[in-house]
Amino acid sequence: MPAHHLTGAALLGPDDLTDVAVAVAAAQAAAEVLLDLRGRAAGDADLRDRGDRDAQAVIAAILAQHRPGDTVLSEEAADNGDRLNADRVWIVDPLDGTREYGERGREDWAVHVALWESGDLTAAAVALPARGLILSTDAPTGAAIVPAHHGGPPRFAVSRTRATKLVLDVADAMSAELVPLGSAGFKTSAVVLGEVDAYLHTGGQYEWDSAAPVAVARAAGLHTSRVDGSALVYNQADVKLPDLVVCRHELAGDILALLTRLQVFVPIEEGTQ
Repeated sequence: MPAHHLTGAALLGPDDLTDVAVAVAAAQAAAEVLLDLRGRAAGDADLRDRGDRDAQAVIAAILAQHRPGDTVLSEEAADNGDRLNADRVWIVDPLDGTREYGERGREDWAVHVALWESGDLTAAAVALPARGLILSTDAPTGAAIVPAHHGGPPRFAVSRTRATKLVLDVADAMSAELVPLGSAGFKTSAVVLGEVDAYLHTGGQYEWDSAAPVAVARAAGLHTSRVDGSALVYNQADVKLPDLVVCRHELAGDILALLTRLQVFVPIEEGTQ
């Protein structure tokens, strides 16, 4: 899970760029647009909408230039269904954590760019613009590079405003420390960076909320799954993907066993964090 630092304009060279390099460049370009806009228009009523729109535009332009034959599924663009017959689909969230982006001083928002290819996620980048950091899937095969466990009780990243009863019950059963954070991408990145140990979500999401973060987490050697332990599957006709578990492998067994034992079925709620 290499960490790339934002280094100025995302200048792309020849078209022999790897898919990961394209993902990183697109995420970086969007991050720079969002940071610039936030610096100039902080407090403006339409900041969030402009951020969504401008980040979408720059990502779409880079993908069109360097992967013109590929299809794109984005939160901020119409889905015409062509992707269901495509071998390569970019799954994009130009601004994950729109609420946090619009709040002065908050850093827990992200940019997601992932590639689904012939049934699985194969390349991705997650930008954390307020930190000047981009995480990608460009890691050695099988490498576990998450920092060593801190030795205390497990730390769970949870929604700032809508952690569900199931999430809270599992955390309580494990005597976990709750760490409220904003966007789904930022919470997953916190697990990758070793700042928390798990991110468990049952409050409703879509494919673009988790595709890039899950791909990066997998590349870092973390466990990723649905709450029933099944695989997270992307590029489906129904883009709702309402739950996930991202955690250190040593915690996965306990978390999944608790989810089974509690036998709690929580209705999918509005919201995606």
